[in-house]
Amino acid sequence: MNPTPARIAAFVLIAIITGGAGSTPPSSTGAQPQLPAPDSPLIPTLNFSAHEPWPKGKTPAAPKGFSVSRYASLDHPRWLYVLPNGDVLVAQARTIRKPDESLRDKFEYFLQRKTNVVGQSPNRITLLRDSNKDGVVDQSFDFLSTGLDRPFGMLVLNGKFYVADTGSVQVFPYQNGQTHIIGKGKKILDLPVGGYNNHWTRNLLARADGKKIYVTVGSGSNAGEHGTENEKLRANVLEINPDGTGLRVFASGIRNPNGLAYAPQSGVLWTVSNERDFLGPDLVPDYLTRVRAGDFYGWPWAYWGKHTDDRVKPTRPDLVAKAKTPDYALGAHVAALGLAFYTANSFGPHYQGGAFISEHGSWNRSPAVGYKLVYVPFKNGQPSGPPQDFLTGFMPKDGTAYGRPVGVVVAPDGALLVADDTGGAIWRVKRNG
Repeated sequence: MNPTPARIAAFVLIAIITGGAGSTPPSSTGAQPQLPAPDSPLIPTLNFSAHEPWPKGKTPAAPKGFSVSRYASLDHPRWLYVLPNGDVLVAQARTIRKPDESLRDKFEYFLQRKTNVVGQSPNRITLLRDSNKDGVVDQSFDFLSTGLDRPFGMLVLNGKFYVADTGSVQVFPYQNGQTHIIGKGKKILDLPVGGYNNHWTRNLLARADGKKIYVTVGSGSNAGEHGTENEKLRANVLEINPDGTGLRVFASGIRNPNGLAYAPQSGVLWTVSNERDFLGPDLVPDYLTRVRAGDFYGWPWAYWGKHTDDRVKPTRPDLVAKAKTPDYALGAHVAALGLAFYTANSFGPHYQGGAFISEHGSWNRSPAVGYKLVYVPFKNGQPSGPPQDFLTGFMPKDGTAYGRPVGVVVAPDGALLVADDTGGAIWRVKRNG
């Protein structure tokens, strides 16, 4: 059944009236969030934010003592990677969404088109170079632009360049300093494609000793509604050898892991993940958590530890009992994607060793949440306080967004680089003086 204008108008009216508006109390974040009872309304809240370009001269806002500048402008920058010589790689990709036959999905797609999130994907990796080290990009190169389907994770390891796109991990010959991939690539791993809202991002990170590579793969559904076979190798952090052999599930039950990073104090691997939808405006918290071999975080049968999701059939009380509780809640529907621990010195002691997390922003909550970069302080290898707003101003008013933060990295000079995909910019944040 196609959504006629009349049906769409009725759906919009119902969604606005029933709203499902919620607040995000302080207890929704941290190690012990207070979770409300689940609420699954017949008509869920849909609050896709319309995109407006950044006004001329306008930038996101940083805390007092910091300044923000436009490091580069390019089409849909999604993920960032700093090469050994200080050059910055930018994976440019966009969600390509084909709605299924359900009226709700078609309606979501109808609204989502105004957000600048979905559309034609650039499917390329660009190299940015600041040759005179003045904090401004003065050279740009086409690093890799063939044979890619929504590239995301990037990695240099043992004289090779790895890239994960939505359906594979590929490896190419690489020499430090080169500005364009010349040799032919080799696919070393096939990855599952498609699924609920795509969940197409695939991140890469090498183990500290370089002998293993971790690969993130999001779920193919919201809460397992398409069956377990559809979720093969999904909602996991996978582990492979550098040549693609030795595939195993390293950690599981993580609905949509994205950012991966090692905490500098402890050397422990951490990730951020998006949790499930349609249980209410304040469920389920997206989270930041440690990732260790054999960890199981409950998806789809359980959320935030052993809270059972009654929508998932057949039930698996044995897996609910096994589910670990994440370390740190970031709030429901904030869409946590990027993760970078601050390992430089220029931001001062307050930021040393803590985690910067990009929140891409909600689409099914009113008022909207996320649309900012937050900082989580760490002490003794663990989060030690509530999330602190660090880069804001992406959403000037509810329902309108200039941009949405995604990838975040620490540059060699200690500045922070933040990819703003819908805003078409990479922002550079430095401490004044």
